[in-house]
Amino acid sequence: MSVFARGGLGPLCAAARAVIPCLWRGKYFSSGREPAETQVTPMLRHLIYKIKATGPITVAEYMKEVLTNPAKGYYVYRDMLGEKGDFITSPEISQIFGELLGIWFISEWMATGKNAAFQLVELGPGRGTLAGDILRVFSQLGSVLKNCDISIHLVEVSRKLSEIQALTLTEEKIPLERNAGSPVYMKGVTKSGIPISWYRDLHDVPKGHSFYLAHEFFDVLPVHKFQKTPQGWREVFIDIDPQVSDKLRFVLAPCVTPAEVFIQELSQRIALTGGAALIADYGHDGTKTDTFRGFCGHKLHDVLTAPGTADLTADVDFSYLRRMAEGEVASLGPIKQQTFLKNMGIDVRLKVLLDKSDEPARQQLLQGYDMLMNPKKMGERFNFFALLPHQRLHGRSHPMNACQSKPSVSPVAGFGELAWR
Repeated sequence: MSVFARGGLGPLCAAARAVIPCLWRGKYFSSGREPAETQVTPMLRHLIYKIKATGPITVAEYMKEVLTNPAKGYYVYRDMLGEKGDFITSPEISQIFGELLGIWFISEWMATGKNAAFQLVELGPGRGTLAGDILRVFSQLGSVLKNCDISIHLVEVSRKLSEIQALTLTEEKIPLERNAGSPVYMKGVTKSGIPISWYRDLHDVPKGHSFYLAHEFFDVLPVHKFQKTPQGWREVFIDIDPQVSDKLRFVLAPCVTPAEVFIQELSQRIALTGGAALIADYGHDGTKTDTFRGFCGHKLHDVLTAPGTADLTADVDFSYLRRMAEGEVASLGPIKQQTFLKNMGIDVRLKVLLDKSDEPARQQLLQGYDMLMNPKKMGERFNFFALLPHQRLHGRSHPMNACQSKPSVSPVAGFGELAWR
């Protein structure tokens, strides 16, 4: 039995480092189907050198290196989205998806008192398609947001994708400011005149009244993998196969190591300054164990083969996120994507678009709707999960600035009936 814990790279305990040479040998197991031959990629050479120098690495460290290494990482220099990439996401399938999320954020901003500031922070914004659809809704509802100071903040490690995002969202009508050495490595203005900034880390985003969006973000965060043994739970590490010098294998650690989670930063920010976070991802509510897998060309890929050429992911355990957020903020969900989008009014929006479209566009809209809502496709595979201040759900008083109206304890859009007030 194997399980996952999300988090950063906890250090190996001193005892483990001391006994690695004698305890790890032979305690290994396969990553899945054995490939016909090993493809020696630049990332594989880098990992072998690293392991030879410092010893076996955690699955979390492996994922971090393979996906986000500044020189060779999978996400850093390539556009992996779409039909020609390794996977496709909901915003690329239908504009309705992003439009409904835009309505969700405005609904929550209104329900929490219409704060004078509105920071929209997207974690891992892909090509910028989702942010673009949300911004279009903001423009269409400009009369609702007219007295609000809106800004967009994108957390993105990929140089390639950040350039695509900039082109999508700004069309570079006004030259972008670039400073590779700064925490804010790029700045600009969107097509609708809203300030937009890029960061590599959430820690660098200014703290303020913010609404956070994480769509297919948590499933690629580094995970720690554990396996139950007669001696108790032991962490799974990655080592060099002693029989094949350019091949990697899984091995069991001699002692348990710590793991931390990214969600604590979001929870602390929301508790301190208000706002909300909406998380949409593959996942489960504590019902699954080993879900670590790779994707290349829309097909499953052995996670230890040709590192750097395929996406690595693991289903999000929402029950774990809930436990990590407890005490700081309240949480809602997970609920199936099909239910969330239906609650948000996807059927009404689809009818409006169909009535205005010609036949080819109608077919595309219907196909996109089926992909998003069909239980056998994305309808039940994706889940929505929200983090909110405790007072949002329980009506407790909290400080308001002079520009805010009194917040209402109305149902949270998507998780209940959508109500405009």
